[in-house]
Amino acid sequence: MESTVFVVDDDEMVRTALLRLLASASINARGFASAEAFLQETLPRTLCCLLLDMKMPGSDGFEVMRRLEQRGDAIPIIFISGYGTIPTTVLAMKAGAHEFLTKPIEDERLLSAVEDALAIAGRQLHTRTENAASTSRLETLTPREREVLELAIGGLLNKQIATELGISEITVKVHKRRVMDKMQTKTLADLVRTAERLHIHSARHR
Repeated sequence: MESTVFVVDDDEMVRTALLRLLASASINARGFASAEAFLQETLPRTLCCLLLDMKMPGSDGFEVMRRLEQRGDAIPIIFISGYGTIPTTVLAMKAGAHEFLTKPIEDERLLSAVEDALAIAGRQLHTRTENAASTSRLETLTPREREVLELAIGGLLNKQIATELGISEITVKVHKRRVMDKMQTKTLADLVRTAERLHIHSARHR
């Protein structure tokens, strides 16, 4: 799958060196001289990660991370800094950074970090795609089917669901089968996992 590494560093020599290194490894990369210039970009819906200088004029690395998360563009971030300290590194990792590298950076270490970050981006993209598809399928359920789903994932048997909703057990079975078909799940366990991903809560009243 197509991938892009964004390099944000106000030091032109460092930025150029990083772009050349990535190009030598056949990795598509784009450079930006400031956080503000990068944040004006619309991120592609493909695999991408960010090589980000921790301290630059204007927004620092933590601010960039926060703004990306706010707009729903959280991607793996590799912080790079010429002034790395243990407290700063710990703060960065706790904030969700994938890696924190101190300049000068060994080529192999940087390329390995980028490879790992893109792998994470791939898993994140797969999850987002899966969730979007599941959300679309969820929207096709009728209100009654949604009720049956929420009771079923709560562990209620067909007979209990029928009592809860005041309908026949046969009707519950029909609704449940339609729910499974529409949600493209083969077992109740699959349905429960899908519901968990979509943050759907069970409605076990009894």
